[in-house]
Amino acid sequence: MLRIVFLLLVLGNAGYYLWSHGYLAGMGLAPELQSEPQRLQEQIRPDALVLQQPEAAQAPAVEPAKTMEPEAPAVDDSAPPAAPESKSDGKPEAATVAARETKDAKDTKDAKTAIKEPEACYQANGIEEAQADSIRRALAGKSKSDWELVASHQGGRWMVYMGKFPDAEFMDRKRGELRLMNIDFDRAGGSFEPGLSLGRFSTEEAAQRQLATFARQGVRTARVVQERPDVTTYALRLPKATPTLRNEVAALAGKNLVPKALQACAK
Repeated sequence: MLRIVFLLLVLGNAGYYLWSHGYLAGMGLAPELQSEPQRLQEQIRPDALVLQQPEAAQAPAVEPAKTMEPEAPAVDDSAPPAAPESKSDGKPEAATVAARETKDAKDTKDAKTAIKEPEACYQANGIEEAQADSIRRALAGKSKSDWELVASHQGGRWMVYMGKFPDAEFMDRKRGELRLMNIDFDRAGGSFEPGLSLGRFSTEEAAQRQLATFARQGVRTARVVQERPDVTTYALRLPKATPTLRNEVAALAGKNLVPKALQACAK
């Protein structure tokens, strides 16, 4: 069945081709000619017809065609065609657009990160020498403007001391003796209890001089002891600390800073 349809289509196309090209005109089969010969007969003096160009149309022809392109005559025959030039000109434009987009993206990112965290001064006091050394090593990678260790030296203290007494009754008897000699005293305190302090001094020499004075007054059992040695402590100071910086410093310092050791600086 398909073969018959195909053959019919081929015969139909062949017949249409012969008819449309006039091959069947001898058999009275041809398309009608689209012509109007009567119009040629109705023409009046066709030979008198002359075509003229209007003056307005001639004006542009007087001007040089390339007056606006003085560089055109200097173009070398070996110069590359215009198409590659326009293509090469497009590359910088594309690069400019890409650079602008990159800059815009960077500006947008900078604008998002431009919101700074609040800054405030924070400080941790009472850091001992060994702890200070560990903190220096831990914060070595941070900027020097972010942190500093401020040393604070506390000199030793000496005391003219009587004790330790065997019991409270013995200490009361010594108090009575000192009152009779008109010598002031107070409790020694700390690990020196039970005992009495006849005076505290910032240098050992001063304490020894006072002990000699008491000896001349009749005090025989007193002596000079060092109540507190020389101590150097440090304060970790963060002059412009943000919450992020405080957390980083606390993590780096570790156990050298007790929890919540960083406190706002005193104004």
